[in-house]
Amino acid sequence: MPFSKQQIVKAIQSSGVVPLFTHDDPIDAQHVLEAAYRGGIRVFEFTNRRKNSFDVFSHLLRYADQHPDLMLGIGTIMDAETTEKFIQAGAHFIISPILKVEMASVCHHHDRLWIPGCATLTEIVTARDHGAEVIKVFPGSVLGPGFISSIMPVVPGLQLMITGGVEPTEQSLNEWFKAGAFCVGMGSQLFTKEILANKDWASLETKVRSILTMAGEIRSRL
Repeated sequence: MPFSKQQIVKAIQSSGVVPLFTHDDPIDAQHVLEAAYRGGIRVFEFTNRRKNSFDVFSHLLRYADQHPDLMLGIGTIMDAETTEKFIQAGAHFIISPILKVEMASVCHHHDRLWIPGCATLTEIVTARDHGAEVIKVFPGSVLGPGFISSIMPVVPGLQLMITGGVEPTEQSLNEWFKAGAFCVGMGSQLFTKEILANKDWASLETKVRSILTMAGEIRSRL
């Protein structure tokens, strides 16, 4: 059964970290998802960047069904048609690197959480006005924490997910959360080439658990 938007937002808020991952091998992708889950992750984004991403994502959804608290969404969605396709497949939420309002209508029709990507205050407010409860700020590496801290007083209550430029270090996480980030998205910095090449799922689990603990401690001090 699909999760409500409120359930997913609450789970994101609880952890403060959303992993972003893509792979063309369904078994390796499942191992990554399993390790992240064991490490404490409950909201996971699989990124639609491979030719067979739909098939791999469908495989992961079958795994996710074994865990009633695991929320699995699809990222790098660019249009309404693809949004519909992945929702029909069972995606719990939709994430995009861009703001495309036509996607909002599809997500709202199916009562799915829509997290659009924005890079300006105008885009952020437009996304909010079209019902986005969580808004992705991308690329974080270009915009920086100063952008977040500058706009939060202008538009209070924003729930911003920072993607791109977030590192798994105390300094990086502290800068983003102190600036006002609702959560951070983390991809290649978390799922390193070394871990994937060695299929070192135990190390990945430990790394995920450590980052979640770090994020929790940082946010508790703010």
